[in-house]
Amino acid sequence: MAPKITKAVFPVAGMGTRFLPATKASPKEMLPIVDKPLIQYAVDEAISAGITELIFITGRNKRSIEDHFDKAYELETELELKNKTKLLDIVQNILPSNVNCIYIRQAEALGLGHAVLTASSVVGNEPFAVILADELIDANPGALAQMIDVYNQTGSSVLGVNEVPPDEVSSYGIIKLADKSLKYKKIEKIVEKPKKENAPSNLAAVGRYILTPRIFNELRNTQRGVGGEIQLTDAISEVLNYEAIFAHVIEGKRYDCGSKLGYLEATIGFGLKHPEVGNEFREYLKALQASL
Repeated sequence: MAPKITKAVFPVAGMGTRFLPATKASPKEMLPIVDKPLIQYAVDEAISAGITELIFITGRNKRSIEDHFDKAYELETELELKNKTKLLDIVQNILPSNVNCIYIRQAEALGLGHAVLTASSVVGNEPFAVILADELIDANPGALAQMIDVYNQTGSSVLGVNEVPPDEVSSYGIIKLADKSLKYKKIEKIVEKPKKENAPSNLAAVGRYILTPRIFNELRNTQRGVGGEIQLTDAISEVLNYEAIFAHVIEGKRYDCGSKLGYLEATIGFGLKHPEVGNEFREYLKALQASL
């Protein structure tokens, strides 16, 4: 049997410049979608897939992420005194008691590959997951749970993928499948941010990875690639020389919350489903559309 996946790495050291000035003093991962920050959606997805160790690769100005998952004594005391039991329950149960958080400072922002490599001392010789919080995926079961099912059957690394428009392939790691007809789709090739005319397909890696510890060996030897950064995709390409890697087309609605438009779309999508405000929000949108 394949070793159980219990650790997930969350690279959260990025500057979030596309959301300035909102991210000048607050991490982009703490931007709210209705009433939960992006990072909590990512953590909830991991926990629902059986993850018990959350490894955050942080940088400067990221302290609020740690605070969010920590105990808030003053707030909890205030809520208890005011008998706001429902809110108190929400605050106290952001994380289950069996889940641990580990924070590692990434001294330099040298790319996603470098962020993952920074977690090597904590991950050790185990397979693990990587989740990018700004890729918000609304799915049931969650995207990572879907991928772990594939991992359990294959014992190999798994990349979460979706089709993207041809004009957008230059923004992603793009994969080529060895045989599209098979149930478990083996990857033949992966290329980081290819030009449209050179892309092997329009299947893009979309911020969900299950990786074997072999990736650390390759990351240590990976030279800086696109953008002068250590690219995770380049290291994955090297792993393909030694191990099989599979792709899983994620079933669910994906929102690219690294872009302003994707963030707004996610806010609407999750707002319409919210148990407190969903119905009223839907009526508001109908009225707004009628007035345009």
